[in-house]
Amino acid sequence: MSRVRLLPVAPLTRSAFEPFGDVIDTEGAASFLINDGRTERFHALAGVDLPAPGGQAILSIFRGQPLTPLVITLMERHPLGSQAFVPLNGCPFLAVVAPPGDFSESAIQAFLVQPHQGVNYRAGTWHAPLLPLAGDADYLVVDRQGAGHNCDEVHLAVPVRPDLSGWHG
Repeated sequence: MSRVRLLPVAPLTRSAFEPFGDVIDTEGAASFLINDGRTERFHALAGVDLPAPGGQAILSIFRGQPLTPLVITLMERHPLGSQAFVPLNGCPFLAVVAPPGDFSESAIQAFLVQPHQGVNYRAGTWHAPLLPLAGDADYLVVDRQGAGHNCDEVHLAVPVRPDLSGWHG
């Protein structure tokens, strides 16, 4: 691997991530009280998108390990459904994404997802496989199972390395 493009990593915000999906975070989210006022519900932080018939939403737990070295050579997308990742054991991770449609390496962006945040990739959004920044990182994953081909992959002509030089984790 002779060439690698350094990819800046941005903080995860709703507005910056909007082209790719939803940020699952209580900060700045609307809420209301339930259970006789004992529980604050942050309602509908993300939707499960199942645009293709023959699928159903499922919940899974993924246990991920860091990518070493942190060089991304593969991106994937799920055209038949959204895919959400919510950390369960306080591990930050990277969301490396590109817009839906024809894949463009120049459109890849990287976001640092804090331990209290999650992401929901829209159907068709290109993303790197799971990128936890610590070992044995567990994630609640909401995605689609069912009929049809729901995983496209592309190998990068020029791999990217997220620039975490400003991150102190």
